[in-house]
Amino acid sequence: MSVRTTASGTVAALLGGCVLLPAAQAQAAAAQDSPVVYAHRGASAYAPENTLAAVDAADDLGIAWVENDVQLTKDGVLVVLHDTTLSRTTDAERVFPGRAPWAVKDFTAAEIAKLDAGSWFGARFAGARVPTLTQYLRRVERNRQKLLLEIKSPQTYPGIEKETLRVLREEGWLDRSHVKHRLIIQSFGAESVKNVHVQRPDVVTGFLGTPPVADLPSYAKFTDQINPSYTTLGADYVKAVQKLKGAHGKPLRVNTWTVNDAAKAAEVAGFGVDGIITNNPDTVRDATR
Repeated sequence: MSVRTTASGTVAALLGGCVLLPAAQAQAAAAQDSPVVYAHRGASAYAPENTLAAVDAADDLGIAWVENDVQLTKDGVLVVLHDTTLSRTTDAERVFPGRAPWAVKDFTAAEIAKLDAGSWFGARFAGARVPTLTQYLRRVERNRQKLLLEIKSPQTYPGIEKETLRVLREEGWLDRSHVKHRLIIQSFGAESVKNVHVQRPDVVTGFLGTPPVADLPSYAKFTDQINPSYTTLGADYVKAVQKLKGAHGKPLRVNTWTVNDAAKAAEVAGFGVDGIITNNPDTVRDATR
């Protein structure tokens, strides 16, 4: 065995014709093999989900990718909210009594902007608001983060794909750099994913769910990712997905959700998933790197 140390301290070791990578290169290679970590609704274990505070919490943890959900208000404004009703994560029932079931689609953007979307999570977040997609994009951009955007309940909001793409375009998120490196659009609705792909074939898309293996080739025609719940996942399924090439001619990727503990993160990483969506991005990152 011969060992050579450079002036910078890099060590290369050769043993039996095998090259042992310098420490920095080995760490980089390991990082490349680790699943990408996506902060689910922002770092939602640490701040109220889908708020700007949750975006910032992910940034504070050093997490590049955040996931969010978009829906349309009564007057056609895109807002970032997971549930199709306002009850769980805002004070809509108190502010607007008698408006049951407090569906997002029945409220204007101005009405939703009045709601407290933080107090339910903790007193220090009192006064946090439901952001519009425009506000959310600007915060993600300010933090130099990346976005996994979910179109929520598309059957409830005809035309939401077109409106989402319009806002993304206006905010500069459909230029070559963003499309190539910083944006994915996903949905549980296959037709919604198809609509995005037809309207902007360059955008990376993901389908949320676990289609039967036999049906995967049909999904590969319009999506780049198959993103299933971890409860439906195994190594064989991951391999079956990754064997196929997606809409952009690259192997289909698998991002699984919602994994919040270290043991489960290590398990799904062992299945070979490409990404893990989590409320606890620091826990998952540390368990899989």
